[in-house]
Amino acid sequence: MTQPRTDRTPASAPILRAEAVLLDLDGTLIDSTEALRRSWTTWAIEQELTQQDFARVLGHGLTSSAIVAALVPPERIAVAQARIDALEVEDVTGIVALPGAQAFVSSLPDGRWTIVTSGNRAVAGARLQVAGLPVPRTLVSADDVRNGKPDPEPYLLGAKRLGIDPERCVVVEDAPAGLAAARAAGMATIAVTTHYERAELDADLVVEDLQKVRVEVDGHALTISVAGGA
Repeated sequence: MTQPRTDRTPASAPILRAEAVLLDLDGTLIDSTEALRRSWTTWAIEQELTQQDFARVLGHGLTSSAIVAALVPPERIAVAQARIDALEVEDVTGIVALPGAQAFVSSLPDGRWTIVTSGNRAVAGARLQVAGLPVPRTLVSADDVRNGKPDPEPYLLGAKRLGIDPERCVVVEDAPAGLAAARAAGMATIAVTTHYERAELDADLVVEDLQKVRVEVDGHALTISVAGGA
């Protein structure tokens, strides 16, 4: 199979053609920034970590298990992981779908899209529910992989669960680590500027949010473009 085609003309933004769309969750489909901040601040205080300790490893796209493993001794990892999982499931206050997310997901055919998140399944489910977004059966979470983003494993697993060749997939992300994972998996990319500037996002298409991203369906083919240009 060939890679998703990117058509460029001088007067238009790129047009991506593929068969499936894989979406990151936090910062891409939902705004969970304040809930994340509250949960991790509480956790860091309980673990007696300094702000400097925490700041050196925290970043968008990293799994919670990677953050926990970097900050606490091996003998405390299991308990510390269970605690942050509980905090993130419990605190969903203020979590909302980002502009255009609901309409974009609704425009995608059933079985031709999924979510690939660095959070665990319970956290993802709780956040999607409060944001009013569907939970796809094929969702890939941190529970499902050995290596998180920027490793390509999460996106390769997402493509496998959809039954679509990786090179026929488009990934929507908000973070450099996720974009790197998608590129390593051989997938085309769309970046949203939720947390990073355009210059920091190496993607085939960069947009402010999903409000102007359009999907046309023709059999197995999905044509993705931006209304009015990127």
